[in-house]
Amino acid sequence: MARKRREEEHENHERWLVSYADFITLLFAFFVVMYAVSSVNEGKYKVLSNSLTNAFKNTTGQPGGQPLTVMQGSPPIMARPIIKADNKSADLKKAEEKKNENRQQMKSVANNIMEALQPLVAQGKVRLLETSRGVTIEINDSILFPAGQSKLQPASSSAMGAIAQVLADTDFPITIEGHTDNVPIATPQFPSNWELSAMRATTVLRLFNDSGVGAERLTAIGYGETRPIETNTTVEGRARNRRVSILIDSNRPEEPMELKAGEPAAR
Repeated sequence: MARKRREEEHENHERWLVSYADFITLLFAFFVVMYAVSSVNEGKYKVLSNSLTNAFKNTTGQPGGQPLTVMQGSPPIMARPIIKADNKSADLKKAEEKKNENRQQMKSVANNIMEALQPLVAQGKVRLLETSRGVTIEINDSILFPAGQSKLQPASSSAMGAIAQVLADTDFPITIEGHTDNVPIATPQFPSNWELSAMRATTVLRLFNDSGVGAERLTAIGYGETRPIETNTTVEGRARNRRVSILIDSNRPEEPMELKAGEPAAR
């Protein structure tokens, strides 16, 4: 007897729905976890919202005062007061005080020189000028040197000695300038007015140094006829231009500072 053929099992065409349902379930669970992790703390959100609101409204504790920031759950925090910086630093104040002290000393020196040279000042042979750099003593060369020479006249040595005694007790730098008129000179000793003016300034410098003024404070310069104070077209103007100027500098030299390569210079 022939065995009955086993009836073929019915094929299930909807098995994919099981896998699809599992995938959807896992995806849903994933989004639930992500939402739970990224959930905003409502309390913190309210604190932040209140802080931003107060800040933009510029809420102040009192009229004209500093903004007062209020945060829920924490004590009030006052804004830091604005401190106005002083326009002058301590170094600038010290420099200003030193400048005023130098100015007072300079006036005292000028008064002493004025007393020592009062007869010559009265005659118009000596003038004292106050400038931004200090005090300048302007002496007509007619009382100092014979024409075309650089040796001091005997009568002028006492006047220069009186000035030197006043300057010896100070520590101001001193610059001695020689000036001439535009009349040319050409002698074996002085080929031009440059040499004549420089030698006259050096002669006064040596007298000051011999009278006790430190050599490190003294400088001699010859300008010739390049810096006239009057016209050279008249006899009187040329006489004014022939002079020796003694500058008592109130600005003491500062310590030099070496500049490195690529380093900007101080202004």
